[in-house]
Amino acid sequence: MTSPGRPRLVATDLDGTLLHTDGTVTERTRAVLTALDDLGVPVVFTTGRPIRWMESLWADVGGHGLAICSNGGIVYDVAKREVRTFWPVPRDIGLEIAGLLREAIPGTMLALEHTEGWVSEPTFPHHPDDKSERPTGELVDVYRDDVVKVLAVHRELAPEEFWRRVEELVGHLATTTWSSSFALVEISAAGVTKASTLATLAAELGIGPDEVVAFGDMPNDLPLLEWAGTSYAMANAHPDVLALAEHVAPPNDEDGVAAVLTGLFDLSLG
Repeated sequence: MTSPGRPRLVATDLDGTLLHTDGTVTERTRAVLTALDDLGVPVVFTTGRPIRWMESLWADVGGHGLAICSNGGIVYDVAKREVRTFWPVPRDIGLEIAGLLREAIPGTMLALEHTEGWVSEPTFPHHPDDKSERPTGELVDVYRDDVVKVLAVHRELAPEEFWRRVEELVGHLATTTWSSSFALVEISAAGVTKASTLATLAAELGIGPDEVVAFGDMPNDLPLLEWAGTSYAMANAHPDVLALAEHVAPPNDEDGVAAVLTGLFDLSLG
């Protein structure tokens, strides 16, 4: 049991936050996660990553419990290796979004994340983290009922300019955000964010936002940090995240999450 005043739940982003820049989990961070598990404090990983980019991390980041993937679109049962819940982008909305973006921002390329993988238009660029082949086709032909995220990318526009333009065009239909260094916008169902999904999970556990500490570094973490009772931006975070969060943690490459949690929970790790 946690002591009075200590958080009862930890929510943390992965890339740029819990993980080092090379994508690894350090022994120090692993030891802190194990210590919190021993205390009975749930740690929920809240990431924009799709499930397919998580498989190599499950052993490092807990191997049990629940994770929020695809910016809140999916709750994944790590122990069972299965999707527990998902919030889809309805087909009519997804195709309307695609049409609006193609017409207003020529050069926009689109892909669809679903609960079992992803599919894209033939022109959508390859991502180095994707090792397997992806199916391609026209969106109208490949759109599924379990699409949790529409991805829009542009090769020529600056990232924040593209995000702003996409938000102006389709923000009334869906939730838009971004977490990349290039012009990629991640589009979820209306109202679906890391925060909305974490709020659902926390309520199931009888935990309120004031009992949650959250960590993040990019604009897709803003709703999460705003919702949590205690919020930390990483020192390496985007300026908007640093402006919103109450506190600043050391950089991800200095195990900032582990350092803060060690102090908050008065951990003795030997």
